[in-house]
Amino acid sequence: MALDQTISRRSLFSALGLIPALRLLGAQQQQGAQQGAQQPDKPTFSAAVKVVNLFANVRNKAGAIVKDLTKDDFLLDEDGRAQEIRYFSQESDLPLTLGLLVDTSGSQRRLIEEERAASYRFFEQVLRPEKDVAFVIHFDFDVELLQDITSSRRLLEKALENLEAPAQQRQQQRQPTQQPMPFPFPGGGGRRGRGGRTGPSGGGGRSGGGTMLYDAVLLAADELMRKQSGRKALVLLTDGVDTGSKVSLSSAVEAAQRADTLVYSILFEDPEMYGGGIGMGRIGRVPMNTPNGKRVLEQISRETGGRLFEVSKKQPLAKVYDEIDEDLRHQYSLGYSPDRTDTAGAYHRIRLTTKQKGLIVQTREGYYGA
Repeated sequence: MALDQTISRRSLFSALGLIPALRLLGAQQQQGAQQGAQQPDKPTFSAAVKVVNLFANVRNKAGAIVKDLTKDDFLLDEDGRAQEIRYFSQESDLPLTLGLLVDTSGSQRRLIEEERAASYRFFEQVLRPEKDVAFVIHFDFDVELLQDITSSRRLLEKALENLEAPAQQRQQQRQPTQQPMPFPFPGGGGRRGRGGRTGPSGGGGRSGGGTMLYDAVLLAADELMRKQSGRKALVLLTDGVDTGSKVSLSSAVEAAQRADTLVYSILFEDPEMYGGGIGMGRIGRVPMNTPNGKRVLEQISRETGGRLFEVSKKQPLAKVYDEIDEDLRHQYSLGYSPDRTDTAGAYHRIRLTTKQKGLIVQTREGYYGA
């Protein structure tokens, strides 16, 4: 059954123990084949040659995007060893897969209407018909796929309409048509609905609370993005506070790196929800050892090649989306074959710079060998 026909089911994703069970093969493989047919002739990579792909933005000191550089303007090294850039294009026309991950935990409930309106405009603006695709996930004390990968504006709009705070979600679950569908755990047994889980790791689970930010990034990268080709980017809309994930921040970053996916983080928080500051807000107590949300988002974006934005009165969410759109429209596409191929599985650090001084290059910091 196609996922678009069952997209109303709740809690499609699991916590970490369910990762192998989520295999969206039919729709994903079909989409991957369509994307492969749409890719331009340039750059072309031989299957017999290992190629590392990079997408990069370059800015001057004033923050303006630099669009007229050539291959010879860049310097590249891997693990401290100079590499030859073999493939290059100025403005990539490769298909784009865009994932929107929206925090719908209690601290965000007053922001959801603004998030919904700006996100729909963003999809309309950035996605090119018949070429680009997107999906929508929301997360709070669970991670849920609201819309699988699609090029349909109608389906994406419907997914955005279904963004809800946890209290609204629990209210809707009281209606028979809104009940989660069964979802088998690996190894047999168990079924899961919002707010609780059972399975081989133990019976029962939480009845609410927590924000599964890291789990959402890992699942989006590992279960969706890794199967896609072309350019890939996640847009993470959250206050950056994680209080419920099964996986660590480093695991989430690694998953995005392995999926060759940029992460654009948008720090969007409601100060009134933390009336006494982080730790004693109106939404309750945040554990004192919880990492600072801004630092978390900055790390995710820096290490994957994206950017961190902070919503403010001077920079509203709609303007942030405009800047992300500009980034995605003016990316340099580079490819190289590493001079060493005997370090499979290891992490390799990349350093991409320009010969011209004063320019800032935005790209991922490294990759994991296959």
